Amino acid sequence: MKFGTVPIDQAEGAVLAHSLMAGGKRFRKAYLLEAEDIVFLKEAGIGELVVARLEPGDLGEDPAAARIAKALTIRNIEVKPAATGRVNLHAREAGVFTVDKALVDAMNAVDPAITLATVADFAEVQQGQMVATVKIIPFAVAGDLVDKVVTLCTGREAFAVEPFRALRIGVVQTVLPGIKESVLNKTTETTRERFARSQSEITEERRTPHETAPVAEAVGALIRDNDMVVVFGASAMCDFEDVIPAAIAQAGGKVIRAGMPVDPGNLLVIGDIDGKPVIGAPGCARSPKENSFDWVLDRVIAGLPVSSMDIAGMGVGGLLMEIPTRPQPREVREKPVPVQVAAVVLAAGRSSRMGGPNKLMALFGDQPLIRRAAERAIASHVAPTVVVTGHQAERVEAALAGLRVRIVRNPDFATGLASSLKAGIAALPAEIDGALIVLGDMPGITTNDLERMVEAFRVSGGKSVVRATYDGQRGNPVILPRSVFPAVASLQGDTGARHIVEAEGVRIVDVEIGAGAALDVDTREALENAGGVLQEG
Repeated sequence: MKFGTVPIDQAEGAVLAHSLMAGGKRFRKAYLLEAEDIVFLKEAGIGELVVARLEPGDLGEDPAAARIAKALTIRNIEVKPAATGRVNLHAREAGVFTVDKALVDAMNAVDPAITLATVADFAEVQQGQMVATVKIIPFAVAGDLVDKVVTLCTGREAFAVEPFRALRIGVVQTVLPGIKESVLNKTTETTRERFARSQSEITEERRTPHETAPVAEAVGALIRDNDMVVVFGASAMCDFEDVIPAAIAQAGGKVIRAGMPVDPGNLLVIGDIDGKPVIGAPGCARSPKENSFDWVLDRVIAGLPVSSMDIAGMGVGGLLMEIPTRPQPREVREKPVPVQVAAVVLAAGRSSRMGGPNKLMALFGDQPLIRRAAERAIASHVAPTVVVTGHQAERVEAALAGLRVRIVRNPDFATGLASSLKAGIAALPAEIDGALIVLGDMPGITTNDLERMVEAFRVSGGKSVVRATYDGQRGNPVILPRSVFPAVASLQGDTGARHIVEAEGVRIVDVEIGAGAALDVDTREALENAGGVLQEG
C-alpha cells in the first residue's frame, strides 16, 4: 500500500486518509474517491489530498480483518461483520474466557499492521460482551502477511467461552460464640447473589460448631445431593491441618490446595469428594468485592479444572486490595444514586447533504422525524427536554407544537454542531446532573434505548460518560455528566461531544443498543432506506 500526499488529479480510486469538509460536503475517512468526487473537490479549491492506494497483492482493511477472524478456531463466540478494519467477537453465553496466549502473541508478532486483542485469560464474561477484536491498522495490508496469520491459526483453538453451568450447591457455615446471626444471614444472601449469574442455587444450608467432626458430617451429607459444597468458617484457617481442610479429609475427600497467592483471599481451601468440589471460602468471600473465591468459583462453575499448580500461578495480578468491585450480577446491589438527567435534542442543522429539503421534516409514517425524536426523549422520563433549533427554526418548532419541550434558538447554527451543543447545555437548570445528547436525525433510536442509557448513568452515580454503541463501535446518543459541562463551552466549529469524551479523561460506560446507534440520515439515500419520505422546502 502506498500512503501519502498526491495531486488531486491523481487521487481517483484511492482511499481518503482523513475526513475532509469541502464545498459544504463532508467526506469521511476511508472514503473511496470516484471521478465525480475529484471534479467536486477541484471545484471546491482542493489541490492535493492525503490518500492510501492499494498495490497488487494487498487486501483492504475489512477483507483482511474478516479473513483473519474466519480463520480463528473459537467456541461459544459470535463473529460480527467487518467495519473500519475491525471485526469484533462477542460471547454467546456468560462464562469464563480462555485463550491461547502463545498463539495470540505469535499472531501479533507477524506485523504491527495486524492486531488481535482479547480480554484476560480466565476472565468472567457476560452474554453479548465483546471478548476480542481483530483490527487492521492501515487501510490495507499485504496479503502474504494475512496468509502467515491464517497459517498460525490452523489446528489450534485461539479462544473460547466456557459457559457457566447451573449447579446445586450446599453451604456450611461454622459458628463460634459471639458471631452474630445477621453476619451469617448476610453471608448467605451475598453467596446467593454470586451464584445467581449462572442460575445456580443454594439447595440447603447447615450451621455447625467450628469443629472438624460436625463440619465433616455436614459436608458429607450435603455433597451427596449437590454438585458442590462451600464452607464458610467462623475463624480463618491458621494451619493446613485446621478445621476445614481436616473436615474435607475426614469426610472422605482430598485437599487439592490450602492457601493461595491472591490477596484478599489467601486462606482459601479447595478439595474434592467423589469428583465434586468442596471450597473452604476465605473470610473476604462474605463481601461482594472481588477476591480469590471469585477466581476459583468462576472456573468451577464453568466446569474448568482447578489444580494446585493453577492456583500457584495466580500470584501475578493477584494483589486485589486496591481494585473496585466488579459490576456483575453477583454483587449485592445498592440503590442507584438519585440523579437528574435532561435531554438536549439537536435540531438546528442545515441538512446540507440533502441538497435542499430539511431532513428533520421528513415523514416517518405520518410524523416528522424531529417530532419523533423529541417524543421518544420525553417518554424516557428525562426532564426537561430542550430542543435546539436554528435552520428553518419556525418550521421545526411548528412540528413540535404541543410537546413538553423547551425551545432554544441558536443564532450561530451555521458555524457548526458545537454552537448548538453549547446552547443546549447552557439552557439546563443548575440541578441537572447529566445531559442526554440526542441527534434529531437518528430514526432508529427508541425510548427503551434512552431509558437503558439513563439507567446506566444512574448506576454510575451520575459521574460517567454513557455512550451508545453498535457492535462495540461508538455511536450516539451520549450522556455527559455535569463535570464536563465547562468543557462544552470551549468547543468550536463542527465539533461534538466525542472530542470532550476523549479529552476529559472521564470514565466511559458503553451501552450496546444495536444498529440505531450508528444510523443517521445525512443523505437522501440513507433517509429513504430508513423508511423516511422527504418533504420539499
